[in-house]
Amino acid sequence: MNTNITTEVIDQDRREFLGAAAMGIVLAGTASLLPSPLSAASADAIRPFHVNVPEEQLADLRRRVLATRWPDRETVSDASQGVQLATTEKLARYWATKYDWRRVEARLNALPQFITEIDGLDIHFIHVRSKHQDALPLIVTHGWPGSIIEQLKIIEPLTNPTAHGGSASDAFHVVIPSLPGHGFSGKPKAPGWTPVTIARTWATLMQRLGYAKYVAQGGDWGNAVSEVMALQRPAGLLGIHTNMAATVPANISKALAYQETPPADLTAEERKAWDQLADFYGKGLAYAQEMSNRPQTLYGIADSPVGLAAWMIDHDIRSYKLIARVFDGETEGLTRDDILDNVTLYWLTNTAVSSARLYWDTTQISTGGGFFDVRGVKIPVAVSAFPDEIYQAPRSWAERAYPNLIHYNKLEKGGHFAAWEQPQVFSAELRAAFRPLRQTQ
Repeated sequence: MNTNITTEVIDQDRREFLGAAAMGIVLAGTASLLPSPLSAASADAIRPFHVNVPEEQLADLRRRVLATRWPDRETVSDASQGVQLATTEKLARYWATKYDWRRVEARLNALPQFITEIDGLDIHFIHVRSKHQDALPLIVTHGWPGSIIEQLKIIEPLTNPTAHGGSASDAFHVVIPSLPGHGFSGKPKAPGWTPVTIARTWATLMQRLGYAKYVAQGGDWGNAVSEVMALQRPAGLLGIHTNMAATVPANISKALAYQETPPADLTAEERKAWDQLADFYGKGLAYAQEMSNRPQTLYGIADSPVGLAAWMIDHDIRSYKLIARVFDGETEGLTRDDILDNVTLYWLTNTAVSSARLYWDTTQISTGGGFFDVRGVKIPVAVSAFPDEIYQAPRSWAERAYPNLIHYNKLEKGGHFAAWEQPQVFSAELRAAFRPLRQTQ
């Protein structure tokens, strides 16, 4: 497809999405962030990419943070009204006075980064090859409000496992793309970029990189893309791993949608998942509903850095509470710099609204399913169930959702941004998850 997508293309995607649940749930806007000139005349050229943000943009960011017009404090003592004023003030103070973007910029530029055009859109990606000859190619997809920042901590453990408690036989070649409309990838100029089209694009990318066989991983939108890839079954895809599995049985999904009482026959593990989902659908889904219906209305988060930060850290209650503790000075998974690296990337690339359109575009091809509904994936699937995810997928649901389940593990710590929060645990999970598939390379 090209960026002048037509209604016929959207209808085609809707047909292809049947059986896959729809999700109701960006960038180079400035010349300094545009990719390097074409290194070859061919349309499928792969060009090196380097980040160099002008100092005036960083100065403007600090000025805007310091000029924030603050609302009154919430009228309750907890987070039930949203991101609390004290947390946001601490974030802003650190952002304006101590945060250093150049640190993460240097970290990004130390990695092999590239741009390639696929279906009329520039796709940015990190590509780190392992020194180990038989490494397994892996494409990892982030979600919202994530970015490639989420996966930086897992690159070294995956590509160099012998230095991180693994063996040479555990090694991966790692490809980490930026979703369309996110980070350093191009911003779609017309509707139609959904998990269906992105999944095809990722298959093209892996083929273009010369990988005849590979595996895919994702959480959040990354899970949707990976599961749709599994449904499309591109040549070479051996299996997928998810840390936000779509396993909710149809009767559970229906009962949640109609706010019914939970079925009486749920196990303790299933009842915990029910309670987590009921809380999320009842109190935590507003951001996705707004972006699914009216993404262009979100001018405020494109104009105010603090507004953008508050919008992003309010993704789910357990992630928010972790972030609030971090800005209270606790050491827990993420650091203040981790959080602001991700928010600053969205700000500098002006992708607050372009990233939100993924929700709108996907809603247009909705088949009536939910984000966590079973899609009917038949190829090998591995599941890592983290306790502070939006819901911790029970083994019983995972076994029914994925008839070719090759790995399931229920972790003791970690949440929605598992690779970012618990990189060593996450890396160990990927090694274990894909071992059964390595002999098929």
